[in-house]
Amino acid sequence: MPFTTATCTSILRLMLMATAWTSIADNTGSTPATLIYNSLHTASPTITGNQTSSEIGYTSYVRKSTSRASGSGGWDETGGSATLHDLTSFAAGTGGSGTATHWGFGLSSTSTGTLQGYGTISPSIVTGNGITPQLTTASSIALS
Repeated sequence: MPFTTATCTSILRLMLMATAWTSIADNTGSTPATLIYNSLHTASPTITGNQTSSEIGYTSYVRKSTSRASGSGGWDETGGSATLHDLTSFAAGTGGSGTATHWGFGLSSTSTGTLQGYGTISPSIVTGNGITPQLTTASSIALS
């Protein structure tokens, strides 16, 4: 399971240089991150991208948070592969359109933010006025 360049750098620095990874692994921190923000993208955000790279832009779109935890409200992991535990619904569109072919996740609810990982969505999700995009149990969200 590949990670973004920023994440690989943080992991290596944490493991090999004892450099804290802000909000993730910080021995002196008292408030680690508790949420992961999922995003929809119209193309691959690429390994050097950020949370806004190719991010979808239909009207009313916002990133959807999930708990940084296992099980309900968070994630499941099996054999080195992570999946969302629950149905994830994004805000219904009130205008605009686009097709989400990729998803990503990071720690920022808005703005650029560091992209932690990304992958393809199958089938793609068409967005627009009145449509509530969802990652369901039928969605394949594979990390690139």
